[in-house]
Amino acid sequence: MKNVNLEEKLNRLKNKSLKEEDILNAIRDVLKEDNKKDDTILETLSSPNTTSYNNFDFDLLESDKIYHIDQIKKICVTYRLRFLDSRFFKGKLPYEAISKIKQLEKNHNITLSGFKIMAPSKLFKLENYDDPLLFAPIGNGYYYLIHKWGNDLSPYRKILMWPFKNFENFVFCVFILSMFLTGLIPDGTFHGEKTAEHAGVIFLFMFKCMVAITLYYGYLSGKNFSSAIWDSKYYNN
Repeated sequence: MKNVNLEEKLNRLKNKSLKEEDILNAIRDVLKEDNKKDDTILETLSSPNTTSYNNFDFDLLESDKIYHIDQIKKICVTYRLRFLDSRFFKGKLPYEAISKIKQLEKNHNITLSGFKIMAPSKLFKLENYDDPLLFAPIGNGYYYLIHKWGNDLSPYRKILMWPFKNFENFVFCVFILSMFLTGLIPDGTFHGEKTAEHAGVIFLFMFKCMVAITLYYGYLSGKNFSSAIWDSKYYNN
């Protein structure tokens, strides 16, 4: 057995400790830089949007994630959603979305900005007067879908929101509802046996009442049709 050289052992231990410390410092620096990048992205997401395009490398974009503003508007109007700057979003942004932004910035060698989110009104901090999608502008009315999270919309949402899509749909629904209510009124309620003439008068009366009630409710609650509010940042719309 060889004698133990304590000085040599100490030097080896010191050198080993220094290498481990260098590794830890390197990892610490990487994490610090990564956290700094996260903070920068979060700050951009919560800042006023002044950008209408990002200088993407088109060869790296996935074509199935590129959408035109007209397509986005149609979906928003159909399902009564908003398409607003990310700074208005009050929901929790998943870290996966941040990661995808960082990966895009790395792949395209750019800093992304001008983020938009499509989501129901309740997920936005709207100013006075159930599945978000995060977009970044490409330019010329086109947007690139970065990330989708949350649950899918209920299949009944399209049906429930159809009357609020536009004025024409609203009038049609009130018309059908008035006819239904007219049919529920029993004979003899007003003028003995119900005739076509009496039914017509009752229907007009019912239609006017329904229009007045719904418009009054809409006015008091500050509601508007989906075609008018899809990109509005005000809650009384």
